[in-house]
Amino acid sequence: MGRVGVLLLNLGGPDKLEDVGPFLYNLFSDPEIIRLPFPWLQKPLAWFIASRRTQKSQENYKQIGGGSPLRRITEAQGDALKEQLSSQGQEANIYVGMRYWHPYTEEAIAKITQDKIEHLVILPLYPQFSISTSGSSFRLLERLWKEDPGLQQIDYTVIPSWYKQPGYLQAMAELIAQELDQLPNRDEVHIFFSAHGVPKSYVEEAGDPYEQEIEECTRLVMQTLNRPNPYILAYQSRVGPVDWLQPYTEDAIQELGTKGVKDLVVVPISFVSEHIETLQEIDIEYRELAEEVGIHNFRRVPALNTHPVFVKALADLVIDALKAPSFKLSQAAQMKKKVRIYPPERWEWGMTTSAEVWNGRIAMLGFIALIIELITGHGLLHMIGLL
Repeated sequence: MGRVGVLLLNLGGPDKLEDVGPFLYNLFSDPEIIRLPFPWLQKPLAWFIASRRTQKSQENYKQIGGGSPLRRITEAQGDALKEQLSSQGQEANIYVGMRYWHPYTEEAIAKITQDKIEHLVILPLYPQFSISTSGSSFRLLERLWKEDPGLQQIDYTVIPSWYKQPGYLQAMAELIAQELDQLPNRDEVHIFFSAHGVPKSYVEEAGDPYEQEIEECTRLVMQTLNRPNPYILAYQSRVGPVDWLQPYTEDAIQELGTKGVKDLVVVPISFVSEHIETLQEIDIEYRELAEEVGIHNFRRVPALNTHPVFVKALADLVIDALKAPSFKLSQAAQMKKKVRIYPPERWEWGMTTSAEVWNGRIAMLGFIALIIELITGHGLLHMIGLL
């Protein structure tokens, strides 16, 4: 077959506290994270948000050791995947490409070119597709491919989402069962699936399949688990003033507390590695909230990391992809009927849903511009003498 490579895609995270500010700037500079009507506003807004959030984010990272373990875990997953593939008769080089921190996707692509890889499997470590995760990485890769004739010689295939993979579902079910079996009333414990949220407009206006895939994935995990436990799905980690997918994790926890629920097993359904959102947001913030509302037995299912059943699932995905017809980056943007990686939106005024979203965004931009002007002492209001 020739030289085979596997490119693992992930978000990335700051390795140390000094990296937090630059990481946040990279994150919010991505139009798939914050979508603005004027592209020239993207980087100034990213700088402003990163400046405002850096100190608080650094405090959060201090609580988990001063940096994200995501790079270390992802590289360990790559090592385990390489070994598993070899045991199944498939030799492959593994590359890690992070979207917002080292090793960047561009760094991984440079190594792939240097190693003269002939066949490449692009595997995002996001089980469910979203415009803001896999879609953002696919858009970047599509641009790199168009700009580099050398990359166009590589026979590659994309795995856009894989939440139905049986080994993945089995690994999730095993980890949940391990937590449940440590409790005396294991069949009555509430299972709480917490997924990373996305703005509601991504689903309603852009056709992002993320919500549908998360809901279906949750059902499939429960079906694989085959336990009678009640369960709920909620969304965490929202940013900004626009509506995100609901219910929000914090609201759902409070509601369960008011209903008298005492035992909760939280499942990080959209995360395959431990990072800030599992170790700090769930383990510390949501645990404290649960205690406040009377949920005194709060347990969290660990992320998959290098769970052997999960690693075998990744290997099976790679081998199946190498045998199947190539799935291209341009196709990955059209997984569902309406999906486009970076979809345009209609600009409307009035009382329509779309108009309210846009009016809120414009008001937010005006407020941010005012704050920046007050901080810097420069801007339109100073020019015309109003400040």
